Amino acid sequence: MKNKTVIITGSASGIGKASAELYAQLGANVVISDIQEVEGKAITAAINSKGGKASFFKTDVSKPEDMQALVAFAVKTYGKLDIAVNNAGIGGELNPIVEMSIEGWQKVISINLSSLFYGMKYQIEAMLKNGGGSIVNISSILGAVGFAGSSGYSAAKHGVIGLTQTAALEYAAQNIRINAVGPGFIDTPLLKALDDEMKKQIVSLHPIGRLGKSEEIAEMILWLSSDKASFVNGSYHPIDGGYLAK
Repeated sequence: MKNKTVIITGSASGIGKASAELYAQLGANVVISDIQEVEGKAITAAINSKGGKASFFKTDVSKPEDMQALVAFAVKTYGKLDIAVNNAGIGGELNPIVEMSIEGWQKVISINLSSLFYGMKYQIEAMLKNGGGSIVNISSILGAVGFAGSSGYSAAKHGVIGLTQTAALEYAAQNIRINAVGPGFIDTPLLKALDDEMKKQIVSLHPIGRLGKSEEIAEMILWLSSDKASFVNGSYHPIDGGYLAK
């Protein structure tokens, strides 16, 4: 990863933060991207204080112009773009379909699905000028199955897999690999809204008997974007403690 330039959206916390720290430890130039400016700048400063190379760019991933500006910033700052991790996402409104608000549906689709299209549109453009690259899109176990009350989230994460596979087919010949990761329920700020009883229920859905850790997902993201995964393209990798094996 030495001197590779990587963009990570949603990297002020959770999986994105763990990924940013891991890439930086291995010598990558990391562009921290998040709508949370204070937290994002703090993580950037922490990485740089440890001898890593990181820069922060505030981004609303639901806006295509922000995603275009993010890629331009990475190229201007570090000269190229080698890797992109499209990680930013929200849990979204929890309601059955009839009770789901139109605004709630549109918001989760915009942030969890449309943002990845915007990201790849500009990331791939930059990578083509660089002779290739690797993109890792963060889907979910709910990209493979449904979950009552989360129609928008599940639909978006299913869409991420289809979008990943299509983009992989379109750009494989140009040396750009595009893969998706499907985390199970991970112990991140995204689960803060759940009470203890609901958390216990969610833990029980994982045969391994616990929630996942951000660092465990970061390891898969890193591997997929590395040369060690050079024959891996258009794939979907659940990391879920056995959730989907039931």
